[in-house]
Amino acid sequence: MSLKKELTDLVVKSVNESERKDLFREPLVGFSSAADPLYRQLKEIIGPEHLYPDDILPEAKTVVSFFIPFSKKVVTSNRKQEAVSMEWAESYVEANKLISEISSKMIEYLEGRGISATTVKATHTYDEKTLKCGWSHRSAAYIAGLGKFGVNRMLITRKGCAGRYGSVIVSYDITPDKRTDEEYCVYYKEGTCLNCIKACPVGALDIEGFDKFKCNDRLLENAKLFTDLGCCDVCGKCVVAGPCAIISREDI
Repeated sequence: MSLKKELTDLVVKSVNESERKDLFREPLVGFSSAADPLYRQLKEIIGPEHLYPDDILPEAKTVVSFFIPFSKKVVTSNRKQEAVSMEWAESYVEANKLISEISSKMIEYLEGRGISATTVKATHTYDEKTLKCGWSHRSAAYIAGLGKFGVNRMLITRKGCAGRYGSVIVSYDITPDKRTDEEYCVYYKEGTCLNCIKACPVGALDIEGFDKFKCNDRLLENAKLFTDLGCCDVCGKCVVAGPCAIISREDI
């Protein structure tokens, strides 16, 4: 069995056997070369603070990206009410825990084979003043071929965009995956929808731009509702509003 298959199976098994597997669907895993020219472009696209893979792991060769999609019941729950649903908040917290667990398992497994690896935590890696972060899991997942960005600024995969992303940087060459040409955002594909823009409760989103400060203020307000869950600054209304939240039908 190839290392690529072994790492993919590790992610899938971890999600399928997690304590709160009812919150998730089967994950997607993609691989990109740490030398992919797109990583060099992220400093221009995102900002100079964005790191290259070899800034995080000097001997970086491959970036493993994975997406844990939320279940249909979680997505539906956050569509049904104006406030953020408890299920959505729980999924956010549990997914972040799961991403940390999967990343640790993968690193331990690789190190057991003499391969160094490291990760970047799933969330809250940004500068509180600028709201800019040193690593974009979604951008890495795009480079790994997991999907394309939509109007909602989410990476939309073949299983949708409702879910969470993780990354593990590895000092071993693994064949990278090809990027998809398929367009999953209905607006970019057909010029219709824009449900995500209509659903944003603070008007932070439009076709041409995104006001991350407005969005973040809303997240911090919502966090006060879920203090019992820990750090839980969530919303997700733009994520669940359209058909891009869940695309595949085989596992819902």
